[in-house]
Amino acid sequence: MQKRVVVGLSGGVDSSVTAYLLQQEGYEVIGLFMKNWHDGSVTIQGDCPWIDDSNDALLVAQKLGIPFQTLDLSSEYKQRIVDYMFAEYEAGRTPNPDVLCNREIKFDIFLKHALALGADYVATGHYCRKRVSTDEHGNPRYHLLAGKDGNKDQSYFLCQLNQAQLAKALFPIGELLKPEVRAIAKAQNLVTAEKKDSQGLCFIGKVRLPDFLQQQLQSKKGEVILIDNNSLSPTSKYTFDNCTTTQYQQLAEAFRFKKGDGKIIGEHNGAHFYTIGQRKGIKIGGFKEPLFVIQTDTKENLLFLGEGEHNKGLNRAGLFIKKEEVHFIREDLKLKAGENGIYTARIRYRQPLEKCCLYQTEDGLYVIFENLQKGIAPGQFCAWYQDDELIGSGVIAY
Repeated sequence: MQKRVVVGLSGGVDSSVTAYLLQQEGYEVIGLFMKNWHDGSVTIQGDCPWIDDSNDALLVAQKLGIPFQTLDLSSEYKQRIVDYMFAEYEAGRTPNPDVLCNREIKFDIFLKHALALGADYVATGHYCRKRVSTDEHGNPRYHLLAGKDGNKDQSYFLCQLNQAQLAKALFPIGELLKPEVRAIAKAQNLVTAEKKDSQGLCFIGKVRLPDFLQQQLQSKKGEVILIDNNSLSPTSKYTFDNCTTTQYQQLAEAFRFKKGDGKIIGEHNGAHFYTIGQRKGIKIGGFKEPLFVIQTDTKENLLFLGEGEHNKGLNRAGLFIKKEEVHFIREDLKLKAGENGIYTARIRYRQPLEKCCLYQTEDGLYVIFENLQKGIAPGQFCAWYQDDELIGSGVIAY
């Protein structure tokens, strides 16, 4: 019997080729465009207008001769993604809406809608791969692997998926390089063949982030404080894969700056508008090296800066993830309290994987890196891998 798959047609070349490849493999393909945002007041027009994307998705569906639907998820998107973003920024954390969009929209609401249409699978144009094995009881086990194209690998954005979601997911272009995808689209005369890749927030596009945040977060003048690098204690010497409990707690602990710890050098419009590691938008000059945000205090409305990208306040050996935020895609590899393991990890998209050691405690998970990491930001996701397989992830607490 022919298997049915619903493809999330975004109006881009990747999802277009995804639909074509599945059709060639003999699937019954349905194209579905998700309308998640239609507020042009903060969107930079021309970068990702949803009307143009919807029209391109429709043209691709017509070219391939497949059914096409538009699904309005703007209400759900606002509730699950946009409101969450506002709350996180207001609390001084840096959310990743693309990771959440995949967990909450594409592989939850969209997946459920597809199943209601009788679909056996959903498919997206992500550059990642899925492999299936069997466990000791003969049950299927699903593996999420990095895409073949190292420059486009998007497995990080899927780091919060679970086994049930992966069971229903297909990623046809994961074995291809980006130029190969464009060549296929061009050979099939798809309207998206030469279309520029979208930038910015998932299904929103490129936004003016200050304008976006100021829809709900009010400007509030506060002090900018420069922390003298020489006043910070250096990271203690350690062997990252042979730490004691006390050592990895100390290595993961972030500096806790307070008013009086440094020199007041200016004023800002709201600590919640800034993120750790930020360099642009500070608008304070006169220093030998660039200034970077090393901490925000949204309760006291204070912004702490450090000079130079190698300052000790910006570069840390580790991080901590609360117990309830620790997520293992490979549930069979989940660490118990007192256990540890060597992995590679990244704390942002497209960052090279860094060797690290995971330490699971009763309270949560410590991730200690072999090399110091720049700009570890609460609210972001840390994802860990074994070779090219994504094993798990979690929201950084500090």
